[in-house]
Amino acid sequence: MSKPKTSNSAELFARAQRVIPGGVNSPVRAFKAVGRTPLFIREAAGSKIVDADGNAYTDYVGSWGPMILGHAHPAIIASVFDAARRGTSYGAPTELEIELAEEICAAYPSIELVRLVSSGTEAAMSAIRAARGYTGRDGILKFEGCYHGHSDSLLVKSGSGLATFGTPDSAGVPADFARNTLVAPFNDEEALNAVFAEKGGEIACVIVEPVCGNMGCVPPRPGFLEVIQKLTKAHGALLIYDEVITGFRLAYGGAQQLYGAKPDLTCLGKIIGGGLPVGAFGGRADVMACIAPLGPVYQAGTLSGNPLAVAAGLTMLRLLKESNPYAELDRRGAILEQGLTSAASAAGVSATINRVGSMLTAFFTDAPVTDWASAKTSDTKRYAGFFGAMLDQGIYLAPSQFECAFVSLAHTDEVLERTIEAARSAMTAIAN
Repeated sequence: MSKPKTSNSAELFARAQRVIPGGVNSPVRAFKAVGRTPLFIREAAGSKIVDADGNAYTDYVGSWGPMILGHAHPAIIASVFDAARRGTSYGAPTELEIELAEEICAAYPSIELVRLVSSGTEAAMSAIRAARGYTGRDGILKFEGCYHGHSDSLLVKSGSGLATFGTPDSAGVPADFARNTLVAPFNDEEALNAVFAEKGGEIACVIVEPVCGNMGCVPPRPGFLEVIQKLTKAHGALLIYDEVITGFRLAYGGAQQLYGAKPDLTCLGKIIGGGLPVGAFGGRADVMACIAPLGPVYQAGTLSGNPLAVAAGLTMLRLLKESNPYAELDRRGAILEQGLTSAASAAGVSATINRVGSMLTAFFTDAPVTDWASAKTSDTKRYAGFFGAMLDQGIYLAPSQFECAFVSLAHTDEVLERTIEAARSAMTAIAN
């Protein structure tokens, strides 16, 4: 297959760089990690996206997770058009906000009250503020490799030792902010016990992706989530699940339903907006009662509960509840996992495939990937080669080794088989 012509995307990228930092509005879109020029997308439908040059690709990014039903689902598009006819923003309450909140609370037994916001970053930032306000403590604990948005307290990297207070991982983040953030290795019970033994009385909350999606797909070891819950409860800290990616994807009740967990607070996003910008945080009524106007923890947003996003999200959740597609999504995810494993093995390429339900990552390493340290053993140059070979065959994957592929209901068995055939060719190409 000849390499697709992408001259229009290249021209658009050059134009974008004159007015947008790096030519993109989110760093991973720049394709730097895979050594390519980014594609500019013109439209999408079902499992396909189409770039500015008219090339169609089977898409496994899915807007980084929200497109669980595929792109441009007719019912969701209709709900957005219907909402837009009544106005795009009011800055005032609507009945649809209540309906979406009711759907979320019904799906998540841990969520008694929920506040809608405009992004996952805002949800995580606000949940942490609520936890600090409720506990009267400043310290927070996150896990290395987990991403919870770009607020100052969360852009930290690990210091030396098993679990230490972090140092800024981005310019512009004051050291004083990062000093209140502890960082521990994911899936490491020993490190977690050690940090609570030393700092437990200072920790307001632990925030965790129950299934990591931002170092690639990394599931929790059996019992690890239970250890976090036990320690937070014993030390008077709150447990926050960041389910911006996993919410309504792994089950209708998210990772909490899958693993039988009940955190104090939960962050949601992506799927609950049906592809429009949205976020939410919620949890125990006594904790959420700290949020203004009920309590002293201030949080506000002009576009929170935007009627277009709420309409799209409500339609999405109702479609998921009616169809209960999770067993089918798991089956399709397993087909892709087995196909990638077989393709790598046949080509003699070292690869570890991690999957939970309809999210998965092919790590180019022969070691198990259980945390950020093991994820970093991946051969990123080989991934870049694989990405390029797949793209040239019309398969659009995440432009970074450390992201997930997302399977949707639009990825039929026929689409999956074509993807696996492309993977066989791509694995053979990078084996040399």
